[in-house]
Amino acid sequence: MTCLAIVLAVLLNSKRTRFFQAYRTAIFAPYVTSMVAAGFTFKLLLAKNGGLFNIALGSFGVSGVPWLEDIWWARISLSLLIMWGWLGYNMVLMLAGLQTIPRELNEAALIDGATPTQALFRVTIPLLRPVILFSVLLSTMGSFGLFNEVMALTGGGPMRATLTPLVYLYGIGFRDFQFGRASA
Repeated sequence: MTCLAIVLAVLLNSKRTRFFQAYRTAIFAPYVTSMVAAGFTFKLLLAKNGGLFNIALGSFGVSGVPWLEDIWWARISLSLLIMWGWLGYNMVLMLAGLQTIPRELNEAALIDGATPTQALFRVTIPLLRPVILFSVLLSTMGSFGLFNEVMALTGGGPMRATLTPLVYLYGIGFRDFQFGRASA
C-alpha cells in the first residue's frame, strides 16, 4: 500500500498532472467514508450469487468467483477493501512529504545527468524516508486495530482465515461470554 501511495503521490505531484485537486479528492474520499458501510457495500458487490463483480465476470464467460467463501479470495477481498480505504490517507502523507522536498535538488540531479527515474530513486525517495517510515508504522498499528472492515465483510471467516486480534477478542468476549479472558 505504501508503494502504491508513493506512485500516486509522485504522479499527482508532477506539474503535468491536470485536475490535481479532483484526483486528490477522489483518492482521499474512501478514507473519510464509513468502513462499515464500505464493508457491507463490498459484501454486496462480491456476493457469489448476484454480486456485481460475478455478474460482470459472467458476461465474459468466467464462472463466479467465491470472493468471500474461499480462504484465498476472502483474504484478497479484505486486503483490497483495506487498501481502498487507507490508500488515500497514505497518498496524502506522501504528497505532503514530496511537497517539502525542494525542486532544486531534483533539477540538480537532472542537470548532472540523472534520468527522471534515477532522480526519483536516488534523491526523492531517500528524502521521503521519514515519511515512508511514519506511513509504514501507522499502517502496521492500524492493521492490529482492524475490526469494522473484517466484521462487515467476512466476520472473521471463512474458517477464521481473516481473523484479526480484535475480532478474535470480540468472539471470546461476546460469543463465548468469557469477558475476563477477552480483556486480559
